[in-house]
Amino acid sequence: MPAITSRRLSLTTALIGACLTIMTLTITAPIGPARAMGDDSSDTPTCKKGEVYDSKTKQCVKQQGSNLPDQDRTDYAYALAKAGRYEEALAMLDTLKDPNTSEALNYRGYATRKLGRTDEGIGYYLKSVALDPRYAKVREYLGEAYVVKGRVDLAREQLAIIKGICGTGCEEYRDLATAIADPSGI
Repeated sequence: MPAITSRRLSLTTALIGACLTIMTLTITAPIGPARAMGDDSSDTPTCKKGEVYDSKTKQCVKQQGSNLPDQDRTDYAYALAKAGRYEEALAMLDTLKDPNTSEALNYRGYATRKLGRTDEGIGYYLKSVALDPRYAKVREYLGEAYVVKGRVDLAREQLAIIKGICGTGCEEYRDLATAIADPSGI
């Protein structure tokens, strides 16, 4: 009997040691920037306020004085918006050298719509569509804005256009179809 107790004690000690090692590794592992939840087109992390993500160095840098290209700033603005940091996203878009790209206008529309300024958002979406009529993501968001406004007919038009761009299997089509079917999820 003492041999069994001794083995149990050794096994228990080994298990506790392994658990403590795993917990220590988990607690002391370096923590990177938080990722935007639900981001469907970008894996750009979000940083603390006053910082921006630099895709070249793959780290957060101070926003002031950083010389990041517009694409990094645009991607970062979208990551902020998807993380619910709409005002910060708009402020980031204000730093662009060329704010009149289809992506930047789309993300500006998204952030303003999420702030409750749906008509303003629609205006930005329409400017984005004018620059790139085959940009499915802006068609999805424009359709969602129409659903918010109670214009399901216009949302369905956007859904049909998305179908022509990328079919019924693409994420933009599925997301807008879901929003039309259940507006409470927008």
